[in-house]
Amino acid sequence: MAKFQRKVRSLVDTKAIQPTDSLWKIAFIFGDKWPHWKSELESFDFTMQDSIGDLLAVDCWEEEDEVSA
Repeated sequence: MAKFQRKVRSLVDTKAIQPTDSLWKIAFIFGDKWPHWKSELESFDFTMQDSIGDLLAVDCWEEEDEVSA
């Protein structure tokens, strides 16, 4: 998710999207890969109505495959 977050931040930095835009707007940009990213976002309790700024505000992604048991 950190890699995805960096890609989205880059899109904001280039003004392709705004932090106030809803997450669903990036579906058009990610095309065929969107179903995967949408699923990942939903697993972190994001909805497609949440703002891109909410995604960018996450400091640490605690993904299951990175957390040691």
